[in-house]
Amino acid sequence: METNIDFCKMKVVIIAGGKGTRIASVAADIPKSMIPIAGKPVVEYQIELAKRYGFTDILFVVGHLGDQIETYFGDGSRWGVTISYFHEQEPLGTSGALPLLVNQLTDEFWVFYGDTMMDFDMEAMLQAHQQRGAKATLFLHPNDHPYDSDLVEIDEQGMVKAFISKPHDPAQDYRNLVNAALYILNKDCVSYIPEGKSDFGKHIFPSLLTHQLPLAGYVSSEYIKDMGTPDRWAKVEKDVLSGKVARLNRKYPRPAVFLDRDGVICKEVNLLSQKQQVELLPGAAAAIKQINAAGYLAIIVTNQPVIARNLCSLDDLADIHKRLETRLGEEHAFVDAIYFCPHHPDKGYPEERVEYKIECMCRKPKPGMLLQAASDWNIDLQQSYMIGDRQWDVMAGEAAGVKKSVLIETNKADALLHAINELL
Repeated sequence: METNIDFCKMKVVIIAGGKGTRIASVAADIPKSMIPIAGKPVVEYQIELAKRYGFTDILFVVGHLGDQIETYFGDGSRWGVTISYFHEQEPLGTSGALPLLVNQLTDEFWVFYGDTMMDFDMEAMLQAHQQRGAKATLFLHPNDHPYDSDLVEIDEQGMVKAFISKPHDPAQDYRNLVNAALYILNKDCVSYIPEGKSDFGKHIFPSLLTHQLPLAGYVSSEYIKDMGTPDRWAKVEKDVLSGKVARLNRKYPRPAVFLDRDGVICKEVNLLSQKQQVELLPGAAAAIKQINAAGYLAIIVTNQPVIARNLCSLDDLADIHKRLETRLGEEHAFVDAIYFCPHHPDKGYPEERVEYKIECMCRKPKPGMLLQAASDWNIDLQQSYMIGDRQWDVMAGEAAGVKKSVLIETNKADALLHAINELL
């Protein structure tokens, strides 16, 4: 990968000042970032990750029991990195220390939270950051509890439009894009951080957006989890031991289950064009939840000729998909991406949009949406599945080279769940 930044000169700032009150039953006498996962501190995995990608300049921001971190890691030479430390005299939140460190920061730098287990392709995220010319890039991902998570809204180019802090307005629908608390920042951002205690998600990023600094979202389903409660700690350790954490890194091909939308996930409605028409089929959320748990990507691929027919705008379609993601999230399920084809080759409707009345490679039974998803997400098509309720869904899967395409009955309760139970 070609970048404008010398890896050796790009600092990694690790915020490790939290007291860990929610996980005190696991370990109350050590910093949260030093709690062991499968035999070593969680933050040690972060240092090893950074070193693996060539980022060797580490700066710890420490507070509560921070001396233990410095005693353990020292100057970092044991790990092949260089480590320095900043000790907070009082808690400054996740971002409050940066103005005090501005002279030690590189022009671009990473921000890790020390209590997070993660394994992701750092090169890919950095490349996306540079290509978009962003002043900050936030790692975003779907999760199974978006209703009580801080969400981020992005546009089609991946630039941040809004921050949606919990609690959410119950009358609104949102994309399931959660701020995972992992960032690339330009040094220019630091001048917008006030003195004293502050938080990136609650204070700094909304302020940067207000000041019209370009912020980007990097959407990924790689592994990143806060292990700050006993239940999460146990789950993270299980995922490390099983190899799941490393396996979900974007550099490794991953299988997917491709899903048609109407008649498979939500009730088939003739020319569905309004979000009020979205109704999950019984068993659909449970099936997608199983896909999530099995480590497959859940990718919707749907023909949407309502765009070409001018019965639905692109904004209306976005609202429909927000409603769908919101309903799935309420049942602890999520899709990783939604691809749609707006085209339709047949002409002659009085209200039609001529620019969409074309032959294309994305409209099923052609495989364009599946192939695009495979390119975007590094999907192993030969280990993937396609599930739909029309023959053209099966044909699209076969044309893309998936392992198996499955035809289910339109609008049948639990049909998707039965198919998933047989496949996975």
